[in-house]
Parts: sequence; structure tokens; C-alpha cells
Amino acid sequence: MRLRHIEVFHAIMQAGSISGAAHVLHISQPAVTKVLQHAELQLGLPLFDRVKGKLVPTPEAHRLFIEVDKLNRDLISIRRLAASLKAGESEELRVIATPALGASVLPAAMTAWSKSYPNNRCRLGTHHTREIVSSLLVGEADLALSLQDPRHPGIQAEVLASGPLMALCPLASPEARGDGPLALADIQTELIAMAEDDPLGSLVMAAFAASGMEPASRFTVQTYQLARSLVEAGLGLSIVDPFTAAAADRSRVKVRPLKASSPVQLMLLTAANAPLPQVGRRLVKQIADVTRLRLATLGV
Repeated sequence: MRLRHIEVFHAIMQAGSISGAAHVLHISQPAVTKVLQHAELQLGLPLFDRVKGKLVPTPEAHRLFIEVDKLNRDLISIRRLAASLKAGESEELRVIATPALGASVLPAAMTAWSKSYPNNRCRLGTHHTREIVSSLLVGEADLALSLQDPRHPGIQAEVLASGPLMALCPLASPEARGDGPLALADIQTELIAMAEDDPLGSLVMAAFAASGMEPASRFTVQTYQLARSLVEAGLGLSIVDPFTAAAADRSRVKVRPLKASSPVQLMLLTAANAPLPQVGRRLVKQIADVTRLRLATLGV
């Protein structure tokens, strides 16, 4: 039996008549009759006896209906799933980010996304870029955010937003009294440095070295959010990515772009062989939109 045969047979069994089945299926009575006749022809046996103008199911029809009814319930589930997929409401999206972006970009983006799409579900996590690549390749995550392009053949990278390195300055510092881009040579406050294995941190230290300067520094931290917290506590100045800077408490720090710095990019990472579902594309747009709005508050 073909799927259309099954749909018509099930409708007749439930409605008890050709006219009732036509009404359920939103088709004409002759169309129902034609499909039923074709089904009986292919099966090689009658499914209904015609008794005084009424259809009476044969014993074989009753036996067949038990299995057909199970299949019909599965078909209903498939239709509901298809409708949910169209609306982007049935899947749980798995998102991972580096710790800095997890603390700075994701909260604002998820707030906007949850308001726009209240029926969506999301599983969030943080990893460093190396672990992010592994998670994407083995299918443990749908999308990821990083400040680095891993340049891996199995990973597709896309720039969502970018901005310069930013100096977070304690309000009591001399750097907080100025405006506009801050030059390395103008930094007088003790530096809260990033660990040597941090790409942006090593870039900053290389820039100091190239200028023949060695900043005073007693604190070295592993994460940008910790650097931001120490600056907010007044313990020194730090140079961080623009996304961390955009999340800083402006009542406690002054934010200034670092003069002549290379742009820092927010990268969307996905597995090259796994296109994003519709719900994922919606979230990516929210992340990009919210992040650009927040960067605009920095004047960059």
C-alpha cells in the first residue's frame, strides 16, 4: 500500500463513510473512492463490503487498521516535528564560547534571543579554542564563538564583529582623565597583564617590547573577565578585547581604544560539514546585532 492508500483507508475507517473521509481529507468523494479502489486492487482483496449503501469493514480491514493506526500516529508526529522545525522551536541548540566571550558576549545575546524566541532551548558551555574545535568536529556543539580563527580544514570561520584592543583604566588613574585612543607610551598605571600563552596578551607585550618599554606589572591573569574585575577593583590598568571592554562597569572604569592596534575579531566557528539549522542562524544574527550595538557604545 502506498502512503496515500493508507491515509484514505485510515480516514474511511475513522469516519465510517466515503463522504466522511472526504471531509476529513479535504478532497472530493470521487477522489476517495478512486484511491480506495486502487488500494483494494493492489492488495488483491476487498477492504469493505457494500451493504445497503454502507461500507462495512472486512475482517482483513480490521486487522490492517491496527497497524495503519500506529503508522498514522507516527505520521502526525512527523508533521508536528516538521512544523516545529519550520518555526525553529523544537531543537536544542548547543553553543560553546571561549571564557572571555562566554562572560561578555553571550549574556547580552542570549537575553535578546530569549525575548525574541521564547520557545527555543539552548545548552551553553565554555572551552578554549582547541577544545572548541574538537567539540565541533565530533558533533558535540552546533556553533562556537572565539577570538581566533583556528584555520582548520574541518572548521568554517566567519567574522561577526570586530574592534580594536581596548584599555580598561581605573577611574582614579591618569589614563582615565584623557579621551580618544591611548598610546602605549602614555600608560603610567601598573599593568594587569595576560598570561604569556594568550594570543592578544602576547601581542600587547610584543608591542611594548618593540617600543623599548617594559610596563610595571605585578598581576598576571588567565582570563579577560578576571582582568576586567581587577581593573574595576582599582588594582591596575589592563588591555583587553573590545567585547570584554563593552561589558565593563563604566561607573568604575574608563574605556579607551588602544592607539594603532590591530582589529580583534569575534569569530563564529562551525563544522564545515554541518550547516546551521534555522534556529542556529537566528541566534547568530542576534549575537552579531547585539555585539555591534555594544561596540558602538565604545565609540569604535
